[in-house]
Amino acid sequence: MVIGALIVVVAGFSYYAYQQEKKPDGVEIRVDEKGLSIEGN
Repeated sequence: MVIGALIVVVAGFSYYAYQQEKKPDGVEIRVDEKGLSIEGN
């Protein structure tokens, strides 16, 4: 059971790290239903 939990944690961290690497560098500007959003990386 502990090994299964560790596998889930490692898989979750790997997915999070992949998503962070996939983001483009620089400034992201979005316009949606919430209005204007500017995010710097």
